Amino acid sequence: MKQIIRSFWSRFGWVPATIVGSAVFALGFSLFLQPNEISPGGISGLALVVVGVLGIGSVGTLSILINLPLFILGGVKIGRRFFCGSLLGMLTSSVLIDVFSMIPMPTMEPLISALYGGVICGMGLGVVFICGTSTGGSDIVVRLLKLKYRDVPIGQISMCFDAVVAVLTGLAFQDVTKALYTGVAVFISGKVVDAVVYRFDYSKVVLIISREYEAVAEAIGKKLDRGATFLNGEGSYSHVPTKVVLTAVKKQQITDLKELVMAIDPCAFVIVQEAHQVLGDGFSRYSKQSL
Repeated sequence: MKQIIRSFWSRFGWVPATIVGSAVFALGFSLFLQPNEISPGGISGLALVVVGVLGIGSVGTLSILINLPLFILGGVKIGRRFFCGSLLGMLTSSVLIDVFSMIPMPTMEPLISALYGGVICGMGLGVVFICGTSTGGSDIVVRLLKLKYRDVPIGQISMCFDAVVAVLTGLAFQDVTKALYTGVAVFISGKVVDAVVYRFDYSKVVLIISREYEAVAEAIGKKLDRGATFLNGEGSYSHVPTKVVLTAVKKQQITDLKELVMAIDPCAFVIVQEAHQVLGDGFSRYSKQSL
């Protein structure tokens, strides 16, 4: 039974996750950004600008209309799963933007609204991106760009794309402060997206210089169930050849690793570095759809 549940979730778990992520995005947009005419960037932000200039229509409805040609492009380039998931995300977020906008909110400082709106929208978009889908619009363009520029975090791509919308917001409302607040919201949202998307992939790469390198490597394998590699090194002062132990561990294992090394060799030299992603046995597996 447990195996059946896992199999079902692996195949269809993206559906409820996409709905939840889209709803969170819509909540942040409608309650914090839209009342202060602050754009979150993307198609929703562009729709907010158009509605503000024309004075007619709703952000949700206009977002759906703008999204149609982009969905054709996204469906052809990326595939059926992304198309269906993004269609679900777009419809959910667009409908709920109009629904949540009916909730009365007290007047807030624009900067506070930009900060909280950026955080909440970023959380929602991050959840959606993890599912391999999007909320449509610029998310489709960002996803396509990510497939081409795979070494650039998705949040940074999104921030660059949304900077254009920030400028348009200032021009449309003829208020430079709205463009600046939009910049704040977009920046915060992009950082939160990266934090959500890559939160499980942060590991540590450790370099260990010790005379007891063999004992250290053996202990890492037995007690931490991690592999180790010997690198050839040489002391710059003594010119004595030595081995440097290279290993990658999960973030929660770093304290155990340091204690393990110091128990074997209190004089060991340990260098700990952040690893954005580690691919291989015991860590993530590479996929063309990976962010």
